Amino acid sequence: MIKSELIDKLSRDNPHLLRRDVEMIVATIFDEIVDTLKRGGRVELRGFGAFSIKHRPARQGRNPRSGETVAVDEKFVPHFKVGKALRERLNADGPQT
Repeated sequence: MIKSELIDKLSRDNPHLLRRDVEMIVATIFDEIVDTLKRGGRVELRGFGAFSIKHRPARQGRNPRSGETVAVDEKFVPHFKVGKALRERLNADGPQT
């Protein structure tokens, strides 16, 4: 599911809300998650999971095309850990193919 599909579904499920209001709500939630992670915080959505950041130190990598060694800068990457309730629901129901 992509962001526009999420907005469409929420709009259909909540006909009392205007689509632009749903778009604003979704954007606000995503912006708050990003801002919290930028500050080094953690976002936990009970029953769903937790977003955090992981530090990857600088290292020596390899260019796959030429094989030469290249320096890879340190960076912070987002990390998501699935919550217990979500994991149990996925394993109980299985994927809907």
